[in-house]
Amino acid sequence: MSSLGLWMFAPALLLMVLTGLPVYAVLLAVAALFAAAGMLLGAFDVSLLGALPARLVGLLEHDLLQALPLYALSGALLNRLPLVLLLHRVAERAFSRSGAASELSALAVGGLLAPMNGSVGASLHTLSRSVAPALLQSGVSADRTAATVAVASTLGVVIPPSLVLLLLGDAMMRAHTEAVNLTQAAVRIVNTQDVMRAVLLPGALVLLMAMALAAWRARGVTPGPSMRRTLPRSHVFTALGVATVTAALLVGVALGHLLAVEAAAAGCVLLALTATLRGQLPWSRWRLVLRDAMNLTGALLALLVGATAFSLVLRAFDTDALIAHTLQSLSDRPVLLVGVVLAGLLLCSFVLDAFEMTFLVIPLVMPPALMAVNDAAWLAALTLLVLQLGYLLPPFGYALVLSRALLPVQPGLRALARALRPQLLAQALLIAAVLAFPQITQWARPTEAPPPVTQHDAAEAERLMQDTVDAQRRNAEPPNDAASPALR
Repeated sequence: MSSLGLWMFAPALLLMVLTGLPVYAVLLAVAALFAAAGMLLGAFDVSLLGALPARLVGLLEHDLLQALPLYALSGALLNRLPLVLLLHRVAERAFSRSGAASELSALAVGGLLAPMNGSVGASLHTLSRSVAPALLQSGVSADRTAATVAVASTLGVVIPPSLVLLLLGDAMMRAHTEAVNLTQAAVRIVNTQDVMRAVLLPGALVLLMAMALAAWRARGVTPGPSMRRTLPRSHVFTALGVATVTAALLVGVALGHLLAVEAAAAGCVLLALTATLRGQLPWSRWRLVLRDAMNLTGALLALLVGATAFSLVLRAFDTDALIAHTLQSLSDRPVLLVGVVLAGLLLCSFVLDAFEMTFLVIPLVMPPALMAVNDAAWLAALTLLVLQLGYLLPPFGYALVLSRALLPVQPGLRALARALRPQLLAQALLIAAVLAFPQITQWARPTEAPPPVTQHDAAEAERLMQDTVDAQRRNAEPPNDAASPALR
């Protein structure tokens, strides 16, 4: 019956794509349907479903989720206030010597504010409402405007300390803990701080590559006279102040000097105070901001509940053991194992957003992968890079589709794919480089030298995984003699 859990994904994905129903409703409905089928078939113990309330309470008590409504509030403030356009105009003036000033400004603003928005969708709506019209007015073609907005909106996936990155870091910590408990390996459990530091350089490289490509494509283009217009000093000082404080908060969280909750709260206060002093936040707009923040917070918490119920039913069918057993066959070839996992994540990114991936897919595929890979933070950085690439891949990339839909003039898919081609190629090369040289993710974090891998280690890891799978199938605990070191 283990394969029955895999069939849960088929109706869930079809309903998500074809019906437009909220994802949490789809997950809950499919979980309830398959749970009823499992009880009728006697495929699992019904008492397992009684663990759902306690599991939900434990998740909701996690301190990381305290930052979720604050990230939603900061994203709502950015979406409803003209601060983004102000930052864009000031940055555009700073890049005025380049023919790609508008695109460089959009990417810089996206890199600064995307981590605060909390999600790719929120960043897309913010940039599409404010920056995209400015790009079109500056003479940037519709396809390059859509490509720039799509790339800028996905920067929050790889630039810390976005909500996506924080939640993935927590999921990787849980997966690494599970893997270490099974292998009894003497390694330090990865934490969110390790993941943020691991992705710091790759995320910066993604932004720098995007800006370099924009400048290269605009070589020989003479900046228009509008790029050299003088801005009021008050606008410049406001933009510089917001940018400086925001960057300081993001760097503080990325380096571990501030908690995500503290930085998110400070960012919300900064945005609200600045807007209030400028007379841009009347009560009518406050109501819209609070409504948007509550809607996003509710949607994310509902998604967490739906994903938890879905994964509990799936694990009741022992599908996690089936997935672990399948990946275990590649444990003696860690590079191939990582490639298979990343390819699966890339395919899932066409249908699932980053939050759904974190709640649904990561807990299933990462524990067996981390039993064969010694560097969990490196694997997390690769996961984030692959997710961002997936959101930009034509024709189904989430950021690609949404950026086209939100523009007043929709570019053709082929033209948009051509505009994105250099960026996609550059990011694919970066993923290959990080895969081949894990040192790219290690410069900002402490590392432990792993012991040399031997054939005995590989065989012991395979035996341990098989013992674990067999034990899970018998609804028993893993054997006590499975405590020897595995592939670390």
